[in-house]
Amino acid sequence: MGFAINDAQNGDEHPRAKALKGFGGRSVLEVIDDEDGDTFRAVYTVRFAGVIYVLHAFQKKSKKGIETPEHDILVIQARLKAAEAHYQENYGKGGKK
Repeated sequence: MGFAINDAQNGDEHPRAKALKGFGGRSVLEVIDDEDGDTFRAVYTVRFAGVIYVLHAFQKKSKKGIETPEHDILVIQARLKAAEAHYQENYGKGGKK
């Protein structure tokens, strides 16, 4: 996962990064790693110029296929909204750069 985040910081997209469904295009990406039978996910956004926000990293515990659990989607949505506010305050119009 670290390599995928590093790639994003350098303006590239890791081969295993994929768009998270429901977030419109490729601005919210997900990387999945499997380790010893467990699945781990990291979700980050490249929506903002020059800034990467890691929105959520978690172990997927649901046994209902590959779908991201609703609780985790709600966490990601809330953190994306907070990231948007942070970016506007710090990097948007009149913000520090």
